[in-house]
Amino acid sequence: MTTSVTTSDGTILHRRPWYSSSRGRALALHYVALVVVLIILIGPLVVPLLGAFKGPGEAVFGANSTILPRDPSLAAFGELFEKTDIVRAIGNSLFVCLLAVVSHLVLATLGGYMLSRKGWRGRSLLLILVMSALIFPFEAIMVSLFAQVREMGFYDSLIGVWLPGMLGPFHVLLMRASFMAVPDEIEDAALLDGAGEWKRFWTIFLPQTKGALTIVAITSFIYAWEDYLWPLVVVRSDENFTMMLALAQLQSAFGFDYRVVLAGAIAALVPVMILFSVAQKHFFSGLQEGGIKF
Repeated sequence: MTTSVTTSDGTILHRRPWYSSSRGRALALHYVALVVVLIILIGPLVVPLLGAFKGPGEAVFGANSTILPRDPSLAAFGELFEKTDIVRAIGNSLFVCLLAVVSHLVLATLGGYMLSRKGWRGRSLLLILVMSALIFPFEAIMVSLFAQVREMGFYDSLIGVWLPGMLGPFHVLLMRASFMAVPDEIEDAALLDGAGEWKRFWTIFLPQTKGALTIVAITSFIYAWEDYLWPLVVVRSDENFTMMLALAQLQSAFGFDYRVVLAGAIAALVPVMILFSVAQKHFFSGLQEGGIKF
């Protein structure tokens, strides 16, 4: 269907609909494909979580259940916060995550910077040792880590939850690659200006790695937030339970009331979504910078 538009000077312009051109059809197909992929990716996540907003007595799963709540209600969230110590568990997890983010940023940045510097003896050997740490799964060293944490007096404490994950070899290698991507000409110019090691690191190298630092912060937060196995091993008292341990107790505490369990899942998802929405710009720029090689 062609539309006609009359300009101010009386000229009649004929416009064809956008979908009549090959470019318009390709664009429409592009967006249809994006919508399909979006449904496939978030559908299995969103549809079950909608069960948290169903009213008491409404079927969450089964033949009589519906995707959208018939009687929307926040009663499940009320039960979650009234009958469990979920607020303390969220605070414990946030405390562990804060320690993890700070330690990963500081230690991975310093370690990556040192490994990116040339000309000092033992650099290659240390790099091999860091890379070899990626080979061993956590389960293979969990028993020895547990013994060390207990001997240090951090058993059944939040420090004991954080300590084994205070630094990851992947983040050290990521920061090393990011520092190595900084052009040598910039450092040479700073050397000619008389900049020392610390000034070059603080004013030249660190500002160039904002994307990589964002990736380190987000991934270390998510790993510490969703970690279940290690807190299960090292924590015993309820007051030190993390978010994942508290969620694991919901089903046993409430039988088969999946509304409360799903409400807890939403409570666990919110901090990660907030963090990613705030830092997504730097996160994706860090991925682009990550065309760097280890």
